[in-house]
Amino acid sequence: MVFINLRNSAKFIDLRSVVWSVLLFSTSIACNRSSRTDPHKTWRDYGGGPDQSKYVVVDEINKSNVNKLKVAWFYPAGDDNVYQFNPIIIDTIMYVLAKENSLVALNATTGKEIWIHADLHGIAPRGINYWESKDGKERRLIFQMNNYLQAIDARTGKSILTFGKNGLVDLREGLGRDPKTITRAQSGTPGKIFENLILLGSATGENFVSSPGHLRAYDVVTGKLAWTFHTIPQPGEYGYDTWPKDAYKYIGGANVWGEISVDADRGIAYYPLGSPTYDYYGGDRIGSNLYGNCILALDARTGKRLWHYQVVHHDLWDYDLSAAPQLVTVNHNGNKIDAVAVAGKNGFMYVFDRVTGKPLWPIEERPVPASDVPGEKAWPTQPFPTVVPPFGRQNMTSKDISSYLMTPAERDSLIKRIDTTRTGLYTPVSIHHETLAIPGAVGGASWGSTAANPEKGIVYVRSIDWPSLYGKVEKRDPASAKDIANANMQAAGGLDIYVRNCQGCHGVERTGGIGPQLQDVRSRFDFRKFQQVIVSGKGEMPAFPQLNGKSLQNLYSYLVTASAMVRENRLTNNKPADNKPAKITGPVVASGGAPRGQELREVVGPAGGGAARLGPRDYGIPYPEGVNAPITRYFIPPGWGLGYPYIIGPPWSSIIAYDLNKGTIKFNIPVGQDEKAASEGGKNTGMLRAQRHGMIVTSSGILFCTSRDGKIYAFDADNGKELWAGKLPTGTQGLPSMYEVNGRHYLVVSATTPVSWGREERRGKPEGPVPQGGYVVFALP
Repeated sequence: MVFINLRNSAKFIDLRSVVWSVLLFSTSIACNRSSRTDPHKTWRDYGGGPDQSKYVVVDEINKSNVNKLKVAWFYPAGDDNVYQFNPIIIDTIMYVLAKENSLVALNATTGKEIWIHADLHGIAPRGINYWESKDGKERRLIFQMNNYLQAIDARTGKSILTFGKNGLVDLREGLGRDPKTITRAQSGTPGKIFENLILLGSATGENFVSSPGHLRAYDVVTGKLAWTFHTIPQPGEYGYDTWPKDAYKYIGGANVWGEISVDADRGIAYYPLGSPTYDYYGGDRIGSNLYGNCILALDARTGKRLWHYQVVHHDLWDYDLSAAPQLVTVNHNGNKIDAVAVAGKNGFMYVFDRVTGKPLWPIEERPVPASDVPGEKAWPTQPFPTVVPPFGRQNMTSKDISSYLMTPAERDSLIKRIDTTRTGLYTPVSIHHETLAIPGAVGGASWGSTAANPEKGIVYVRSIDWPSLYGKVEKRDPASAKDIANANMQAAGGLDIYVRNCQGCHGVERTGGIGPQLQDVRSRFDFRKFQQVIVSGKGEMPAFPQLNGKSLQNLYSYLVTASAMVRENRLTNNKPADNKPAKITGPVVASGGAPRGQELREVVGPAGGGAARLGPRDYGIPYPEGVNAPITRYFIPPGWGLGYPYIIGPPWSSIIAYDLNKGTIKFNIPVGQDEKAASEGGKNTGMLRAQRHGMIVTSSGILFCTSRDGKIYAFDADNGKELWAGKLPTGTQGLPSMYEVNGRHYLVVSATTPVSWGREERRGKPEGPVPQGGYVVFALP
C-alpha cells in the first residue's frame, strides 16, 4: 500500500514486514549488562539507548526514598571548562570528558581513573558512541573530532589506526562539494550505533552557501562509507522539485545536528532535520524545501527513505527539529500503535504511526502571513496539529511582558515597542518592521529536551519560552572586486578583527551576550585550541576560515591583552601562549587521537577570496559560478534576536507531560527558581536561558531533570510533584545518566557550568574561590 499526500509533502509506506533478529551478547563478565532485548537497564549509549527515551528500569530508587539520595563519589573535571558530555557506562566502566577535553575511563562505582586519552580538542562535546563485536572481544569508542571520525579501543584507550586511513575518516569528503571549501561537517551530538554502522548527522553552520546536511552511515570496523541520503535532493531524486534546479549545488543545512532515535527491532532510524540555510531568507530556495524540517524515517541498514513528514515548509524562523523523536506504544482508537512523537522548536508536538508515518490525529494546513522582503516567497500554509495541544507559548503581546527583572521605564518602553511589532506564529521577518517570534530561535524543544515512558505512551518535554525580537532585515550586495582586493591586502589589527567578526555576539567589552564571555581567553585557550575554534567553528558559532595566521595571532593577542587589563588593570603579557597541550596528570595512555587528526587542514575560499565573508554585516560566500541564484541577499541583524529572554513573564522553563493515549497534557510544571526574580516576589519562575539540560524517566515513577540553578530535581512522573532536589557544586549542561552495578543504582550529572541569575550572564572570570566542577554521582546510602 502507498499513500501520497502532496499537500503535506509526506509519503507513507506500509513497512510492517520489516524486522530484524535480536543481536545477543555473550560475555564472561559477571556483572549485569544491557542487551538488545532489554535496552533500558543501564546507559550504554548517548540518551540511554537506541530509542533515546532516557528511560531506566529501576526498583531500588523509588518515590518513597528518592529524597535519601546522597553523593556517592565525585570526579573533578580538573579545569574550568564547561562540559555538556553525557557519560556512558559499559559494565563497570564510565567514560567522561574532563581534564582539558581528555577522554577518561573511570571505575563506575568509585570514580578511580583507569586510563586517560588526553588532548582531544575539537571532539564532539555532547557524547561518544560505544560498539562491541558479537562475541564481546572487540570494543570501540567512536567519536567525531575536527571533522574526522575516529575510534579508540574502549579497554586500552588507544587509537585504532586500522580504522579509516591511519585512524581517520574525513567527514568533509563525499558531500558533493570540494572538501577544501567545507569548514563544518561534524555534529555536536555523537550520532547513533546500529549493528555495525554509525549513523551520523552534521552541524553545517547557518550562513549562505553552507555545507549540505546529507545523512551518512559508516562501517564501525573499517570506517568505510556505507550509504548517503541527500537531504537536499539531487536531480532525479524525490523532492528535487521542491527547490530551484541548482539549489543542490549551493544550499546548505537541512541537517541533523540533534538526536537520532532508532527502532532497533525494525531497523528504522528516525532523523529530526533542521532548516535549510540561510535560516531567515529563502529567496535563493523558493519552494517547500524537502527534507528541511522533516521527521524522516530511513532504513538504518541501507539509507532508503521509508517515510517523511515536513512540519515546517520553507522555514524562515530557524524552527529546526533537534530533540530526540520518542518511540512509544499507545492505545489509539482501540488499537495498540507503535508511535513516534516529535517535539519542535515551534512548540508543537507531532505524533505519527512510526511504521507508516500516518499522523495519529489530523494535522491541517492553515494560512500563515506572507513576507514583505523582496524576492521572498513564504509558503502560504503551515501544518497545525488539531488535537494534541502545543507545549510552549506561541504568541506574545504587551500584556505578556514580565513584571520582573526590568525597571518601570524599561517596561513602559517595551509595551510601546511590542505594540508596534509584528507578532504571531509563522510571521516572517520584515524589511519594514521589527518582528517578535515566540518560541524564538532557541525556544521550544531542543536537544536533550525529550524523554518517555515507552510502554505507557507518556512523553515528557522540557521547554523554554525565550522570544526572539528581530530587527528589520538588511539588504546586502556582493562586494566589488576592488573592495575584496583591498580587504585581502589589509593586515587588520586584533581590535578591528574583533569588532568586525566577534563583537556582535560577544559584546563590546567581551562580557558575552549571544555568545560566551571572552574575558579569560588565555586561561581557557592556548593559541592552538583558539585557532581550531576560529577556523572550524563550534556549536552555534560559525567558522571563520578566512582569518589567516597573522590575523589570528593579532586577534588572539588582542583578547589576551584585553583580558589581562580587565583583571589587573594593567598590561601583563601580550605574548601568545605556546602551542603545547596542557600537562595532564593520571594514567595517560595516549594523547591527541589518531596522528594528524588535530592538524589544521587547508580551507580554500570561493572565487573572490576570504574577505567576501569577513564580518557579521558582510555578504558572505558568493554563489558558485554558473548557478541561477539571486545576487541580493537579506539578513537579520546579528544575534538571532536573542537579547531579550526576560521580557516575557515566567515561567521561563517548564516540563510538560503528554499522555499520548489520549493526546492530552497530564501536567505542566516550572523547573528551577531564578533567585533574582524571587527577590522581586517571583514564584515558580523557572530559569532564563535554560537550554542544554536533560531528563531521566524511571520505571519506579520518577522523573529526574537537571536545571540551570545548580540542582537536579526529582519529580513524581505521574503528577509533577517535586520529590527531591539535589544540590550541585555548579550549574549543569548536558544529559544526566543512570546505571546499575551489582544491584546498586547510580545517577551521574555533569556539573561544570557557572550559575548566574536574572538578566546577567557570567561576566568575566569570577573573583575569589570558584567551586570545582565535575561529575557528581548520587546513590542511596
